[in-house]
Amino acid sequence: MKIQPLADRVLVLPAPAEEKVGGIIIPDTAKEKPLQGTIVAAGNGTKDEEMVLKEGDTVLYGKYAGTEIEFEGEKYLIMRQSDVLAVIK
Repeated sequence: MKIQPLADRVLVLPAPAEEKVGGIIIPDTAKEKPLQGTIVAAGNGTKDEEMVLKEGDTVLYGKYAGTEIEFEGEKYLIMRQSDVLAVIK
């Protein structure tokens, strides 16, 4: 089974949260959500907006962007292409 986003949506695998800062281990409750991730799947776009993101792109997104989903034990975000702020090259 595979998740395929529709229209202008993308499926993002968030980067793991940082475990240590300068030798100090950060507890789970204090970790900030990562604001970057990798596109796992992308829709085809809409008639008004073509899809410019593709599978494998590393992207930055807003702090509250997307909807969290869990699939086969992995946590993903599904969001609109317009919620993505930048592509990291």
